[in-house]
Amino acid sequence: MTIDDLLAREAIRDTLAKYNTSGDRSRAEEYAACFTRDGIIESSDRKGGTGIYFAGRDAILKWQTEWKSAPKGQNDGAVKRTAQFVRHNLTTCKIDMTGPDTASVRTYWVVVTDVGPDHSGVYVDEFRKEDGQWLIAHRKVRTDWFVANSHFGSPG
Repeated sequence: MTIDDLLAREAIRDTLAKYNTSGDRSRAEEYAACFTRDGIIESSDRKGGTGIYFAGRDAILKWQTEWKSAPKGQNDGAVKRTAQFVRHNLTTCKIDMTGPDTASVRTYWVVVTDVGPDHSGVYVDEFRKEDGQWLIAHRKVRTDWFVANSHFGSPG
């Protein structure tokens, strides 16, 4: 492992932290800035059910702005925002450098809300260095578990 690899790994960890803290703090622009200009975010559950799919930083920003601007307590089918607080906690993180400007990253996460542990899963990411920053080029969010009274989904 080289010094450049170590610096890249720390920059990737910093982007992972920025993604979660900006999301938890409803900072849509900071959240979207964690992605490359052509970045993709998509989600699924452990049973293969699909969730979101947004391509491009602008589309990600629009989605986050709309979701974050909904009042807490809203649950109208289009937006479910019932949690009083949300904290994403990252656990095990495996970073594989696949090139001088690319990396594959797998990170486990658990979300705590006002109901306690709410849901957990894994981020499967492709990172790319763009304009000197390590950013998410493609994120697959897989949720493996929901508590029965989750603010974000169903244990079914």
